[in-house]
Amino acid sequence: MNKLMTEMNHDLEVLAKDTGNLVEGAAAEAGKMYDDAQKRLASVLEHGKEIYGDACKQAARSTRAADVVLHDNLYRTVLVGLGMGILMGYLLSRRSAS
Repeated sequence: MNKLMTEMNHDLEVLAKDTGNLVEGAAAEAGKMYDDAQKRLASVLEHGKEIYGDACKQAARSTRAADVVLHDNLYRTVLVGLGMGILMGYLLSRRSAS
């Protein structure tokens, strides 16, 4: 019986050691996967920052261009706006009168 207990203790020690090695291996593999995912996420984030910066620059250029056009053609802009307002007022008044 003592021999059986000794063998069981030895088997349990081997099982515990193997389990520990398995857990360490899984943790190391998970760490590698985490590092890879973190690197990919950082790359995507950096690319997103570049796209955002480009979009901001383009919006600023477009705003400046629109500002220049409006200031260079101020009277035309006012007349086009006035004409659109008169046309919309006319069409809406006809619609509500029907």
